[in-house]
Amino acid sequence: MTKLDELFVRLRAEKKKAFIPFITAGDPSLEATAKILRRLDQLGCSIAEIGIPYSDPIADGPVIQASYTRALGRGIKLSQIFDTVKQTAPSLKMPLVTMLSYAVVFRKGPAQFVHEAKQAGFCGAIVPDLLVEESDELSAVCRGEDFNLIQLVTPTTPRDRAVRIAERSSGFIYFVSVTGITGERQELPPGLLDQVTWLRQRTDLPICIGFGISQPEHVKILGPVADGIIVGSALVRRIIEGESAGEAAMLQNVDELVQRLMGAL
Repeated sequence: MTKLDELFVRLRAEKKKAFIPFITAGDPSLEATAKILRRLDQLGCSIAEIGIPYSDPIADGPVIQASYTRALGRGIKLSQIFDTVKQTAPSLKMPLVTMLSYAVVFRKGPAQFVHEAKQAGFCGAIVPDLLVEESDELSAVCRGEDFNLIQLVTPTTPRDRAVRIAERSSGFIYFVSVTGITGERQELPPGLLDQVTWLRQRTDLPICIGFGISQPEHVKILGPVADGIIVGSALVRRIIEGESAGEAAMLQNVDELVQRLMGAL
């Protein structure tokens, strides 16, 4: 089993849910990325999701788009991100996964990308713009390397297609809570719980829900049907808001949000 498989087996046995924060690699700096990862681990997060900055947004809302733009403006390279993760991952208890555009994978070649990502310390990848019909090559490489390929199901995904995506995924299924782009929202869409419950009856994979989750009330609503909760834009925003006041303020912002949301699980 991969690190993700082992994690979810343990969490299910303990009747616990995964809390999965997303951060952007290199925003506000790679040094800060390493410090934030260590703090998230200390706070007891289950998995950390690290976004690889890319110039063309996939489903990224304005907060994550802006963080990618800042990181790219500093000249952040994939090799630098891998080096930072390689230096940081051995000290962490939580597994690391990356979210990135397939264009980044394609430029490296699937086999080389997975090899380098695994060597850096990642155990899986989320590739939002990879269609399930075009995932055979990367999926085969990932299976051969015991590297999880985590795919997305959205509220508008036809049900037969959602089942195919589940069959091609490993580690967990990323269930997108809302149609559209990432970003903090006040309310979750009606019907979401029923959709997740329907999919759960058709796969043994853990289902983790992301997009728009920013409040303890969201976590309380989704916790009973989800295996994990993913929080991105809310955390990225608080990191950059705190950064202008110094490292201590930045990490304090991380502490406050994560503890508040984890407390609702």
